[in-house]
Amino acid sequence: MTEITLRRPDDWHLHLRDGAMLQAVTPETARHFGRAIIMPNLVPPVVTGADAAAYRSRIMAAVPEGSGFTPLMTLYLTEQTDPADVVKAKQDGLITALKLYPAGATTNSASGVRDFDKVRPVLEAMAEHGIPLCVHGEVVDGDVDIFDREAVFIDRVLDPIRRATPGLKVVMEHITTKDGVDYARAGGDTLGATITTHHLVINRNHILVGGIKPHYYCLPVAKRETHRAALVEAATSGDPSFFLGTDSAPHTDPNKESACGCAGCFTAPNTMSILAEVFEKAGALDKLEGFTSLNGPAFYGLPANEDHITLTKGEPVSYPAKIDTGDGPLTVFEPGFPLHWHVTEA
Repeated sequence: MTEITLRRPDDWHLHLRDGAMLQAVTPETARHFGRAIIMPNLVPPVVTGADAAAYRSRIMAAVPEGSGFTPLMTLYLTEQTDPADVVKAKQDGLITALKLYPAGATTNSASGVRDFDKVRPVLEAMAEHGIPLCVHGEVVDGDVDIFDREAVFIDRVLDPIRRATPGLKVVMEHITTKDGVDYARAGGDTLGATITTHHLVINRNHILVGGIKPHYYCLPVAKRETHRAALVEAATSGDPSFFLGTDSAPHTDPNKESACGCAGCFTAPNTMSILAEVFEKAGALDKLEGFTSLNGPAFYGLPANEDHITLTKGEPVSYPAKIDTGDGPLTVFEPGFPLHWHVTEA
């Protein structure tokens, strides 16, 4: 196969930041994707319907003219979140989901949840009104190894939340372990899981062997090769529980290449080319459309995009190594292998 046409894909987990960075990276996603779930961990975070409306306006101002890209907004769940505001924001069409960050789990997560009992009224309102909860699935306890955070979160936090709130739709975002794959598979219609582009490509050796590679450092951190293989199997299986959420997370080079570098991989420009390589290697190009374009809308109760993109296989395509932003240079994720699949029509 040297050409494949897909419904236009969506990105169910995306960071656009704000200000100059927002202006620089929004066109990179809008080029190939129809919609994206936008993360709310700004400073200050997006916590109310009014915040979401204002942020959406700033995003739309950065979308290139003629693009049909639609940002799907989320609210940052805090212990002070008002259930009534959440329901109204959903009914007014301002938001698509809420995002749960355990406090301290990742970039700009200081406002996240510490006491999960305090957010139960919000979760109950979400279940009643069909509002999905997007979860950063890691505990932050000091006695838990960073490579075990996801598995422990499932046992200690996620499973109890789902048992206590029947009917709540939950997305396990950026799963990185076989534990996450197995739990998502057994979760039924109210549980889905996103998988990132970079976690399909790298394991923890890529970050650490031969010197520290800061542009491969992300949270959740990449795990053992056995876990990466489990993610590839899940993504390419055709199972509707799994769909694309790139977690494309831009940070300028000085913020990545420092003594305390930021977590995140910027994959928005080349994700579709990388995924085509991964799925082709797995003998599953026929499953690519489901993963990128169909499973996510089905879980969120939205129609698939009507328009299409075409990928063509040929000589290796080159993407810029860096993108200039008003805040400084931004490095594009390097998968470590040639990319032969070009997005020729989008």
